[in-house]
Amino acid sequence: MNTEFFNALDLLEKEKGIPKDYMIERVEAALVSAFKREQGGNSNVKITLDPVKKDMKVFALKEIVEEVTDPNLEITLEDAKKISKRYALGGTAEVKMDPKNFRRLSATTAKQVIIQGIREAERSIRVREYEDKKEEIISAVVQRTDAVTGDVIVDTGTSIAKLLKSEQIPGERFADGDRIKVFVTEVRKEAYGPLVTLSRTHPGMVKRLFEMEVPEIQDGTVIIKGVSREAGSRTKLAVVSRDENVDPIGACIGNRGMRITEIVEELGGEKIDIIKYSEDAEEYIREALSPAAVRQVIIDGERSCRVLVDNDQLSLAIGKEGQNARLAARLTGFKIDIKTELN
Repeated sequence: MNTEFFNALDLLEKEKGIPKDYMIERVEAALVSAFKREQGGNSNVKITLDPVKKDMKVFALKEIVEEVTDPNLEITLEDAKKISKRYALGGTAEVKMDPKNFRRLSATTAKQVIIQGIREAERSIRVREYEDKKEEIISAVVQRTDAVTGDVIVDTGTSIAKLLKSEQIPGERFADGDRIKVFVTEVRKEAYGPLVTLSRTHPGMVKRLFEMEVPEIQDGTVIIKGVSREAGSRTKLAVVSRDENVDPIGACIGNRGMRITEIVEELGGEKIDIIKYSEDAEEYIREALSPAAVRQVIIDGERSCRVLVDNDQLSLAIGKEGQNARLAARLTGFKIDIKTELN
């Protein structure tokens, strides 16, 4: 081990963030493994790399016995005492060896293990980077789209990941080189690297987009209390203000609708209903069913209710294929039965 080797470890730590101590442990283990393999497993050795002195110390580990039967593994007490008076029968002596004798060491094997250590460290770093971004929006560049599955391969800047067809907004298409926003829903550590689940359909993406676009949400004045979403079609977002002088809905829409327009464009024209959250369940359900006008809300169970609307509001309250009622139920956590008359 020469100065160049230790300088290379310093460079790895600086450029890739791989701790030098970690790499030294890996290299020591690699050299021990390679040495044992070349010796047919009949020798024990300890290898210590000193980054301060920038040198390597090699010791043969030998059991201290009365009579030696295997000189590769054993040493007499008399010879052990010559190394250190502290050694005693039954202990293990560290016999210093000349590193030059390691020229026959399988450099290829050691190198492979070292490279593997670097790759593992890089994978761990990538996992940590992704974990920091979990439930956040990141930018990615489209590399290609699988013609068979429709999955999109993207470069996140940290690694190559896959945006599954099922996690794409229905109808959207991407061209190679497009820069897109994706939501990190899950990060799992796998043998070959971090397995990252990306999404553009998750309700959390809408939430994060509003947090990025609306200063009043960023500073905590306006709080998002809930999101229900059917990606590509419609989202309902419940908000509340901690300042009575700030209109939470107006803050989210922005001057001349500029804030919400940016978000709608990012989501491919998805409709977004912003409603005012209320601690009062009846009021919250009434708001959640907007744009329909609700005549009465009757709570008839722990998480169920009946809603009365006029005849001309029934189809609006239910929505196309039941979507409005479905999103309202998801948002409020109530089972909603919409009627025009009480039975």
